[in-house]
Amino acid sequence: MKELQDLDLNLLKLLKAVVETRNTHVAADKLGISQTSVSRGMAKLRETFGDQLFIRKAHGVEPSELAEKLAEAADEMYSPLIKVVESYHNFEPKEFTGEVTIALNIFLLELYGDGIFEALQKVLPKARFKLVYWQDKSLVEMLNGQVDYLLQLSGIPFPQDIYLHKLTEVKLSIVARKNHPVLMKSSHWEDIHHLPISRILIDGINTKRAPVEDLYKSKGYKANMALSTHSITVLRNKLKHSDSISFGSSFMTEGDSDLACYPLPNLPKELRQIVVDGGYLQSKRGFPLHQLLHQTMQHFFDNLAQPEVQYPEQSAT
Repeated sequence: MKELQDLDLNLLKLLKAVVETRNTHVAADKLGISQTSVSRGMAKLRETFGDQLFIRKAHGVEPSELAEKLAEAADEMYSPLIKVVESYHNFEPKEFTGEVTIALNIFLLELYGDGIFEALQKVLPKARFKLVYWQDKSLVEMLNGQVDYLLQLSGIPFPQDIYLHKLTEVKLSIVARKNHPVLMKSSHWEDIHHLPISRILIDGINTKRAPVEDLYKSKGYKANMALSTHSITVLRNKLKHSDSISFGSSFMTEGDSDLACYPLPNLPKELRQIVVDGGYLQSKRGFPLHQLLHQTMQHFFDNLAQPEVQYPEQSAT
């Protein structure tokens, strides 16, 4: 096999066109080149990748599994190149038709995904979007240019290749069912320590052990962990139908009249809020597209009104 670094990129465009059309004549028309050019290109492809790329049929060719995989790889290779060109040349947000990939911490996607998608659609109405969970492979994908923007909770270490900026601080509270029999009276440690706890699993932060367990231990109590889940829907249902409590954002109560947020017990300042960071590659800081994404995220969080904690009415004495 010839060295791949010497491969003419136009050959991959040809391969992709033949895989899609299953016909070298149609591929030639699609690419606007002669049949002779196609024949020469196919010969070079066979020389590079072997003779089994395509099987001749009566009315065209049948791509092998290798040909189909190479066509997929060509798509993945061209995508970041296209993004670079579209970002620098005549960038018009209202006319941008490229694909934008945002990778979000699962908790942030569940809470804010709808609002973020709506904000993005307003500034990039013709773009195609992917809003995906941040996973173990996401960092590599971002460094390779496959992820355009990230949203994460502050404190997760990132390499210097990624430009991070604080977007907002989200205040925490106790989230539980409305008219909770204990929390309507008090949220002091001595009154709530026995209540079952439900929590959201956040990959990279609390998947192995919940910080709240150490907090309870420091107060002389044992945390009663009832549920750990990635799903806010599952968490909300658990809270609504039991006396379980969750230490989380009051945003979890939005649109759900069966849930309420109550004051936190005595906690250190750093445990009373979470910080949300946005980021993208340092090498993309001059790109109009990435600047627009960052401005859109900042505007979204700047205009986000957090539901207030409902303090129970104190009985007259």
